[in-house]
Amino acid sequence: MHERTAQDELAARLRLLQELSGLGVRALARDTGLSSSSLSRYLNGQTVPPWPAVVALCRLVKRDPRPLRPLWERTSNPLPAPPKSSRQVRPPARNDLPRDAPDFTGREAQLAAVLDAVDSHRAVSVDGMAGVGKTCLAVHAAHRLAADFPDGQLYVDLHGFTEGREPMDPDSVLRMLLGALDVPSEKVPQEGVEQLAACWRSELARRRVVVVLDNAADADQVRPLLPGAGDSVALITSRNRLLGLDEVPPVSLDVLSPQESAELLARASGDPGGPDGRLARDPESAAEVLRLCGHLPLALRLAAARLRHRPGWTVGILVERLAEGASEFDTAFAMSLRQLSRSQARLFRMLGLLHGASFDEYVVAALADVPLRSARETLEDLVDAHLVQQPTAGRYRLHDLVHQHARRAAAEQDSAAERERALGRVLDYYVHAAAAADAAMPFLSPSRTASAGRPPAELPRFPDKNAAIAWLVTEYGNLIAAFETAAAVGSDVHVSELPRFLRAYFARRCGTTHLNVLFERSLAAAERLGDPLQLAEAHSDLGFARYNAGRTAEAAAAYEAAERHVSQAQDTQVEAELAMRRGYLSWDAGHVEEPLELFRLAGKLYEQAGSPAGVAHAAASEAWAMLQLGHREEAAQRAREVLGVPHTDPAWPPALTARITLGVAIAHEEPDEAAEHLRQALALARDDGHLHNQAWSLNCLGVALRQMGRYEEALASHREAFALLDELFEEHWKLRFLNGYGETCRLAGLPEEALRLHRQALELAPRLGNRYEEALAHEGIAIVLDGTDPAGAAEHRASGQAIRQELSPGAY
Repeated sequence: MHERTAQDELAARLRLLQELSGLGVRALARDTGLSSSSLSRYLNGQTVPPWPAVVALCRLVKRDPRPLRPLWERTSNPLPAPPKSSRQVRPPARNDLPRDAPDFTGREAQLAAVLDAVDSHRAVSVDGMAGVGKTCLAVHAAHRLAADFPDGQLYVDLHGFTEGREPMDPDSVLRMLLGALDVPSEKVPQEGVEQLAACWRSELARRRVVVVLDNAADADQVRPLLPGAGDSVALITSRNRLLGLDEVPPVSLDVLSPQESAELLARASGDPGGPDGRLARDPESAAEVLRLCGHLPLALRLAAARLRHRPGWTVGILVERLAEGASEFDTAFAMSLRQLSRSQARLFRMLGLLHGASFDEYVVAALADVPLRSARETLEDLVDAHLVQQPTAGRYRLHDLVHQHARRAAAEQDSAAERERALGRVLDYYVHAAAAADAAMPFLSPSRTASAGRPPAELPRFPDKNAAIAWLVTEYGNLIAAFETAAAVGSDVHVSELPRFLRAYFARRCGTTHLNVLFERSLAAAERLGDPLQLAEAHSDLGFARYNAGRTAEAAAAYEAAERHVSQAQDTQVEAELAMRRGYLSWDAGHVEEPLELFRLAGKLYEQAGSPAGVAHAAASEAWAMLQLGHREEAAQRAREVLGVPHTDPAWPPALTARITLGVAIAHEEPDEAAEHLRQALALARDDGHLHNQAWSLNCLGVALRQMGRYEEALASHREAFALLDELFEEHWKLRFLNGYGETCRLAGLPEEALRLHRQALELAPRLGNRYEEALAHEGIAIVLDGTDPAGAAEHRASGQAIRQELSPGAY
């Protein structure tokens, strides 16, 4: 059975359960604890439900769910797709595994236990004290398993026991893992760990992937990350026994045996063995090395590295150096540091100030205030000394214990002033690097140049938006860590400025909730600084975040506050941007003439500010407002003017709005040209990775196709748009499109569906303060009811006319 057939059959069986319940979708969702939007997708066969959802539906109608299990498993584990053409090259599977230890020693029984547990339970947890070799064992096992799991080998450090850093939350980890599998962003839920975990399990169910979840804090952190149905496996490491994971068998590690420790020391140090080897010539000193290292693999490897790189040393000298330290960890680390040059040791200590999971040479150059080439060469030396790890080309990380030692060494050997200056350089770097990435990405209007601190000597280069997005994806955790660090040390200028350069990234990859929180804190920092320009920008940015989250009343209040500061700031660019944003909000509030006036004002201000892109943006929005007022010819002419402006960027942002406007405006007269403009707009939105703009393009394409009388194509376009909006988990965005979708359904002969959509709009509009869409909803309901309920139709029509009269007195 093909995947689509199995999925359709499962949906049909679920609809039978709904019929047995006698409940509508909303009531059925309430009684089963499911969301109505998700349940609707399950019943329509758009999405495969998680198994607990199937069980909940069966239990509600007192039916045994077990007969459905084989069918559900076929939908969750479809047959592989037919082979692609030989001309198509399949991208290589993601492999994030650190390098397998070439000197892996002992652990035969534990390795066998790990592999057996993976085979029987598809998950295993490896626990033990710090430095005992948990990660080494898990990574070694993962390399052994890699050939049997060709769809990906993933690794993530959960930072359960990283000094100076909070453990990673499951939400962030799931987004990283889904990104590692190249799951399209439109399929990734924007909010909710449960939804993210379900998406993760669904993706694993149809792949063979091995995942190493390293350094877990507790069972709660790991539970959402475990695979569900399917063949994928997870290897977990933690310093604690994860007693809460009953379904995951544990494998506990102790220190190495004396024999294994001696073998590891010999192999890692390159000792030739036999009577001529250094270890054999001084067995008592060799035994003392093992004791001082506590038979811990990490300490043994660090001690061995010193012997390997110092052929003139005896084992007795190594013992003396180890004995100078306070513990088996610190002695090994301190001994390693003493072999470094002064500049190498200083840079190593500075690395302890970094908080991210991994880092690159650019931030290290800024941290240590050295040239990029020097930073790169020193990092390579530290990798050779086993003090720094290099999981992938260009990325570095510190083992937890090494990181702790580096922090302690910096506190002991570097002055507080020097550490403060180094941390300040890191914060400066992330603000300026984020600004450079932001400048490479199209947005409403470019952010101003970063002003926080001192620009670093060298920054990554971003030749296009794809390079910028890739950098932001990789550095996202570090950017948030930098923001939190700035907040912790009271660096208000960095807290105020950094979120502004993440707006374009958030618009493409993240939901609105986190962005609202960042801008709330950014505004608080700007208020402490008291600079009118920063205050104007912070209030304006917070207002735009509120607007995108559907919190229109709060957005209006933020814009009013921004306007008070704009007059003091005397920055025309910020004033123009605020006028544009107020225009969007005014339109959503249902005003008709005011948005047009605000867009025209923004155009004049952008012209004064010398921003051609801003002028074009304002003109495109002006054309869109004209279209909504029914001035089709004027809107089309203005849109053509925008498209005629010369530019070099193929994804020039004003072109999206202009093409959408033009496509809808000329749909009657020039259907072929209209469809082409709208499809080009959709291609621009997809290329940009902006899901909201994709939904907007698809809905407007649906409207245009409806005006052409192509109802089936129009419905398909609307449905695709709403499928995207469902994935965004932001219901307020639907209000912009519900009434247009409803009108298409009515003309396509689906009055009941049209009535449902208009009523949904009528429910959302008052809550979101959108009086215009509220009026349209009343009018749409009236048209549908005309033939069946004249009294109801008259009531709704009167309500719509009353709202329109309220919005624009004298116009109706």
